[in-house]
Amino acid sequence: MTSLNYNHLRYFWAVAHDGNLTRTAERLNLTQSALSVQIRKLEERLGHSLFDRQGRQLHLTEAGRIALDYADAIFSTGDELLGTLRQAGATRQALRVGSLATLSRNFQMEFLRPLLGRTDIDLILRSGGSAELLRALQALNLDVVLLNHAPASDALTPLVMHRLAERSVSLIGTPERVGEAGSLAERLQNHPVILPTVDSSVRTGFDALADRLGVRPKIVAEVEDMAMMRLLAREDIGLAVMPPIVVKDELASGVLVEADPLPGIAETFYAVTMTRRFPNPLVRLLLQPANSLSNL
Repeated sequence: MTSLNYNHLRYFWAVAHDGNLTRTAERLNLTQSALSVQIRKLEERLGHSLFDRQGRQLHLTEAGRIALDYADAIFSTGDELLGTLRQAGATRQALRVGSLATLSRNFQMEFLRPLLGRTDIDLILRSGGSAELLRALQALNLDVVLLNHAPASDALTPLVMHRLAERSVSLIGTPERVGEAGSLAERLQNHPVILPTVDSSVRTGFDALADRLGVRPKIVAEVEDMAMMRLLAREDIGLAVMPPIVVKDELASGVLVEADPLPGIAETFYAVTMTRRFPNPLVRLLLQPANSLSNL
């Protein structure tokens, strides 16, 4: 039986990710006809068409989707082998961490604290959206991703979710705005609020709480970035709905104060990794039970 030609598979893999034969041919410095021949040979070997050709666009068939899943795994494993063996003889270790751009910086610092200051480690930090970060994780360009939600996973995407901590959420404001004691409902009725965006689990919980209390808060800002929410709270435009950890320095100095904890609302933090044959040992160090974040 003739074995699979991995050169043919790599050409298919490149075209499948580009979705355009012309663009891929230019990138690989090949003619379109030569690239088409390579893909046709793979299709003949597999006994299935891999693309539906609609004008200049290529769309994967069902067999093509299956082939792409296997190709992703094959070439990712090859990259993982090279990366692991290149680091095996190195005196310095590298750790690549991706964090959701809107995640609390204070939380990120506490997660990384066991490695901070070590001179034998290259710590590479990247931020972005969850989809972008998870693609980088699956491509082995990141070792771990920090999120505040658990992403979907399936048998072909072996993500591992490590629940790190759950943080309570409170109303946070300046001492002048928080003022004298009052009920939670009164504060929400009398002061504008700074809220996370509607796709946040914290926002979902807050909307439900306001409904139960029978109040219609005046929303002065809807913010995705926790750092921006912290700045807006300091500017005293309203009461911010956020975990106190986000503003722990301001709370310690008295610039901001915690007005009311919000019952039943919490933000959960996750570290997401991939099932790998050669996992980065530094990730395991960060995920050890001894590295508890429960007291933050």
